[in-house]
Amino acid sequence: MLSHIWTVFWRDWVVLQRRLGRYILARMVSPILYLVAFGWGLGRSITVNQGSYLDFIVPGIIALNSMNISFNAVGTPVNMSRLYHKTLEEYLLAPISPAAYVLGKVLAGVARGMISSVVIIALSYAFGAHFLVNGWFVLALFLNCTVFAALGLVAAMMMNSHEEMSNFNTYVLMPMSFLCATFFSPSQLPAFLHWMIELLPLTHASHALRMSSSTGSMPGVALSVLIVYVVFLLWLGIKKTRQVRD
Repeated sequence: MLSHIWTVFWRDWVVLQRRLGRYILARMVSPILYLVAFGWGLGRSITVNQGSYLDFIVPGIIALNSMNISFNAVGTPVNMSRLYHKTLEEYLLAPISPAAYVLGKVLAGVARGMISSVVIIALSYAFGAHFLVNGWFVLALFLNCTVFAALGLVAAMMMNSHEEMSNFNTYVLMPMSFLCATFFSPSQLPAFLHWMIELLPLTHASHALRMSSSTGSMPGVALSVLIVYVVFLLWLGIKKTRQVRD
């Protein structure tokens, strides 16, 4: 089982290694724009909890970026391989289980999300942000990447065209990008909307990254919610992959 997971992961890692430099440079563009606009621009005149707005939004930017990178690193390639390139069948015909395929692909997405997050952390320090990177922070980041890499695989197995994948990004990921405690606290929203936002995984990832980077502790509710999402989405991904194979 482990060797099969490693084989699936290693294939994606080899592809990434060949263009790692370009990948890292591309991952720097959006974070720099966010840091300039919200950190140096808007952030200079705003304080949050007796601290700078830059320190407040950096964990949100990391949560947001790792969500997008992990999701797209798995969702788009798997969807294209299933519908257009027809290379998914090569995996499913090979003597590996659907679980090994799902876990290998998800871990490849997690690796991309973690690499892009390291880039943002380095840029944030260069821009003058102050936050802690500790074990709880790394765990929250890993869980967030896992949640959205698994969600990307589930979406890829369910969406039947590239257009549907784009719509999924528009209707699911984009609202989370701006509402889930990334740039402001959801408590400022109307009560019914605040309640809905608190059910979403990115909200808890943002809370977990923000608390662990400022206090060195992890909110238990956020940790529990992220683990539940990981388990559920991995189970659903394996189920959908098995249905495609059968």
